[in-house]
Amino acid sequence: MTAPTEVVSFGRRLTEIAAQRPDDADLIIANRDGTETAITWRTLETRANQIARALQAHGVVKNAIVCLALPTCVEHIFVTLAVWKLGATLLPLRADQPQWEMERLLAMAGPTVVVSDTHCSTCPVLTRADLAATRDLDHRALADEVSECVNLGASSGSTGTPKLIVTPVRGVLADDTQTAIVKGADAGVVLVVSPLYHVNGFSFVAPRLLADDRVIVMEAFDAARCVELIERHRVTFTVMVPTMLQRIARLPEVTAANLASIETLLYGGAKIPEWVVDRWLELIAPQSFVFSYGSTERLGLIMMTGAEWVDHRGATGRPVDVELSIRDDHGRAVPNGEVGEIYMRPTDPERRLFAYIGAATPEPSADGFLTVGDLGWVDDDGYLYIADRRKDLIVTGGANVFPAEVEAALSEHPGVADQVVVGVADAEWGHRVHAIVQPADPGAPPTIDELRAWCKSRLSGYKVPKTYELVERVPRTAAGKLNRTQLGEQRAGD
Repeated sequence: MTAPTEVVSFGRRLTEIAAQRPDDADLIIANRDGTETAITWRTLETRANQIARALQAHGVVKNAIVCLALPTCVEHIFVTLAVWKLGATLLPLRADQPQWEMERLLAMAGPTVVVSDTHCSTCPVLTRADLAATRDLDHRALADEVSECVNLGASSGSTGTPKLIVTPVRGVLADDTQTAIVKGADAGVVLVVSPLYHVNGFSFVAPRLLADDRVIVMEAFDAARCVELIERHRVTFTVMVPTMLQRIARLPEVTAANLASIETLLYGGAKIPEWVVDRWLELIAPQSFVFSYGSTERLGLIMMTGAEWVDHRGATGRPVDVELSIRDDHGRAVPNGEVGEIYMRPTDPERRLFAYIGAATPEPSADGFLTVGDLGWVDDDGYLYIADRRKDLIVTGGANVFPAEVEAALSEHPGVADQVVVGVADAEWGHRVHAIVQPADPGAPPTIDELRAWCKSRLSGYKVPKTYELVERVPRTAAGKLNRTQLGEQRAGD
């Protein structure tokens, strides 16, 4: 009979590594000013224990919630490890979140402590100055506790309606199966380019450190510096969203030699323009470029590699740990090739599913399938093609326009650095397709007529934006997200 696998908590693992190799520095912070700071295991263990004791003094116990609203910085990681030492749950939030929006999220979460330099709360608030003052506290390891839920996820979606996502990932090694699937078991060098409030950042720092990876964290993404870090540190794994991939693909000086160490580059987060994929398949081995589709809810994964791209251009992959079904508005399966809502069902019937706080958790269909509201279609080989979020769909003159398709066409223009397409209320069309464009060269931007002609050469007439707007910067978050509904409403009446 096979002996049961020993459960090792994140807190215990940190203590063990710090005892074995205290002076090794497997965490490097790539600071905004171009410098780097190496953090030893001794420092990680010491600061986690000290901050944990400060949190305890403010009432944080096992299963309590700590809200963390700091920018990407080493203190963010210290607090994360401290929370897990106590068996508590972390809620990472944007540091630039407006106070009114923060209050809505805090009301749902009911945290015991908030860590922020800029927000206030009815519960205790600790700033980075307060964290620095904990350096005189006892640095010895605390009693071992296991977080039953390592973190909550916050989502306002495109509608602006906030909710918290409870994912069933405990604070023990090897419990996070989805991260293990996308990263692999072998130790490597991980570059984190997404902000730490986002799942693409949060999931690949502390958990990967404790799984024996070396981790480099960029305080702020910059395309040229990202390439430089990959080459100098021999990075083997990273996760990027399409806007990041697009910015690197535009760099005239980047070559395959700069990125030769990459074993896996995971892409996800939104539909990606085909030209960006083609460029990246020139820069790294096709099998190293990994497409993924998932969600903060961790309902399931769809994946493939660039080696499959030639025969399935535009696809995002096939199911890995779920069954896939495309259904209409009545929950009925649609034929292959027809767009519908994406439903998934875990292949493991015992797997725990997500829950929402602040919104109704969707009920599975009679046959156990769930959806988070995305639209797509499958081909005859079972590959999934993402259309868009249902809430982002623009209905103009009775026709459906997926913003991602229009954005992909605009992104091909050499004079466009970034782009977003939204629906704006219109008396004639119901909603008109409106393009917000960030020029690559602000001093010589493309003209509106040039952009319109470009789109007409690539899109059906009803999909071509009726209005255009040039901006200094597309208003994305550091994670590449934006609120299309809000952007469209702000431009109503223009």
